Amino acid sequence: MSQVSARRFSLNQWTTKRWSVAEAVEGCVRHGVEAIGLWRQDVAQQGLEESVKLVRDAGLRVSSLCRGGFLTSGSPESLDDNRRAIDEAAALEAACLVMVVGGLPGVVPDEPLGGTGREADRDLAGARERVAEALAVLAPYAAERGVRLALEPLHPMYCADRAVLSTLGQALDLAAPYPSEQVGVVVDAFHVWWDPQVFEQIARAGDRIASYQVCDFLHPLPANVLLGRGVMGDGVIDFAPLTEAVTAAGYTGDIEVEIFNADVWAADPDEVLARVKARFGELVAR
Repeated sequence: MSQVSARRFSLNQWTTKRWSVAEAVEGCVRHGVEAIGLWRQDVAQQGLEESVKLVRDAGLRVSSLCRGGFLTSGSPESLDDNRRAIDEAAALEAACLVMVVGGLPGVVPDEPLGGTGREADRDLAGARERVAEALAVLAPYAAERGVRLALEPLHPMYCADRAVLSTLGQALDLAAPYPSEQVGVVVDAFHVWWDPQVFEQIARAGDRIASYQVCDFLHPLPANVLLGRGVMGDGVIDFAPLTEAVTAAGYTGDIEVEIFNADVWAADPDEVLARVKARFGELVAR
């Protein structure tokens, strides 16, 4: 396996979800971590200016800001919120703004349709078209502010409520009209490991890879499948060939560990960070 420097380890803030931005920055400094992936709601709670100061004073790189997206409604409000997300990413000098594009309009994550009086819009092709239309508006805005949009395909089980982009190939097709420095893609091991074309698509992506994220795919999945992301080595993913493919494609940026897991979130964040950093060294960095 190609060597990957452990210095490229980045802590996605939600791996240690109990930590505020300030606490996560302090934790990175304690553990010798050089990069952090931030979430907008936590940045808002800390305050954007204070968050910028914290990461700069600590000398950290912001590997990503999560998240923009949810574009399938086609609403002006969605576009406005994404412009704000782009402005926040610019202020933080984030390497990219992760775009989770949204599911079918009317389908709300973690809320049932039955008995709510809501009707889902079942036009999947139409939802994907609205993503393309919104990207045509947002990509130039982001380019003017030096922000790279990173389209993230999610595992197909999230197609209805979170992302109508389910494969890396779909994300690359959507990004194709734009320069690679303007619109890239996220390679998230949890979401792409199953795809029989994943290695072909990673090679195709080349310099469009804006972020590489790792965590494991647990079996069995919990009842809330959003929380089925485990510490590397606790699930079924073979990370070595994925990392080799991303490296061969030319990606040299930070590698985020992003874990949504109830047990991980309940544990002591310092212990979690030490554990995931060790597993990163064992399974991702060499």
